[in-house]
Amino acid sequence: MRLETSAEQPVPVRRVAQLMTEYIGRLGFIWVEGQVAQITRRPGQRTAFLTLRDPSADMSLSVTCSVALLDGPAAGLADGAHVVVHAKPQLYPARGTLSLAADQIRQVGVGELLAQLEHLRRVLTAEGLFTAERKLPLPFLPRVVGVVCGRASAAEKDVLENGRRRWPAVRFRVEEVAVQGPAAVVEVNAAIARLDIDSEVDVIVVTRGGGSLEDLLPFSNEAMVRAVAACRTPVVSAIGHEADTPLLDLVADVRASTPTDAAKRVVPDVVEESERVAHLRRRSRAAVRTLLDRESATLRSLRSRPCLADPRSMLEPRVDEVLALRERARRVLAGKLDRAADDIAHTLARVTSLSPAATLQRGYAVLQRRDGEVVRRAADVSPGDRLRARLAEGTLAVQVGPDEQS
Repeated sequence: MRLETSAEQPVPVRRVAQLMTEYIGRLGFIWVEGQVAQITRRPGQRTAFLTLRDPSADMSLSVTCSVALLDGPAAGLADGAHVVVHAKPQLYPARGTLSLAADQIRQVGVGELLAQLEHLRRVLTAEGLFTAERKLPLPFLPRVVGVVCGRASAAEKDVLENGRRRWPAVRFRVEEVAVQGPAAVVEVNAAIARLDIDSEVDVIVVTRGGGSLEDLLPFSNEAMVRAVAACRTPVVSAIGHEADTPLLDLVADVRASTPTDAAKRVVPDVVEESERVAHLRRRSRAAVRTLLDRESATLRSLRSRPCLADPRSMLEPRVDEVLALRERARRVLAGKLDRAADDIAHTLARVTSLSPAATLQRGYAVLQRRDGEVVRRAADVSPGDRLRARLAEGTLAVQVGPDEQS
């Protein structure tokens, strides 16, 4: 129920602890899955204590059970085992601690683990986390290679030694973490996150040596698979041996069969690359030499042709043709000009013969009024009118008399 409290009417700690104990007690017995992180058995006591950890998160609960349970149905239980516990949650008000009181503990068998992994694989495949389209290409020559591995492990040694043997100048940033056990998932995910945000790290290698299915189980954890899928930096998975295929191999951008193979995939071999460069230089030199030889032969062929051997040999025969054409053009133009001059002279003579001025040269005159109108009939003037007589040379002023009108 909801408590009605205020600063003036607070609830005592014992009441809060009592209510929490009652609420948790109503959960009854439940089945809880987890990984055993620690088992504590004290001599002379009939109660044993376990720490049950969630492999996907930094979270754990204490479990109490009878020693007879560990010696009987749960005999052989060890740290790192995956179990399901039938227990009742309990809150101890005196210490304010939550624990599980177990009456059954069952180890998860290999068959059950494989079934769980297959179900998780199908779910993640349906989400598209394993598709080739989302995988990132590896850089040709990474500036820094991030390595997530166990502490002082053989896998770390294989990656570093083979990488430096192939390319001595390569740099590594090593994150040593727990690669098995209850803390493996949390530590590996944190290391991947640190390397992913480092701008100098161009590729991340997650590696460890071989082991049993239970040892490699953290690398099939859903939280780790999703963490690798979200990386912006290419990730290489080198877990176990060739036959080991944790889910991390499917989500990683590149799967390496072994830690040694991972070093070969992320770092080029300086000897091979030097030989490849030398081979390309030889091919380039041969190609350039062939091109120069071909172009030189073409130039020699062109220079041997008459037009290039003696360019004047093509011009000299054309000199006489040009002179002849120039002379012909001059004669044609002179002829056209002479005919045009004759035409103009004839036209001028016709125009002159038809001109009023030629008529006046024969003694005729043209009478005009003062306004310039030509007098054509005697009836158009009256006695006393003053006219202007235009002669071949000059003009005369005349006046119409009576006799002239008649």
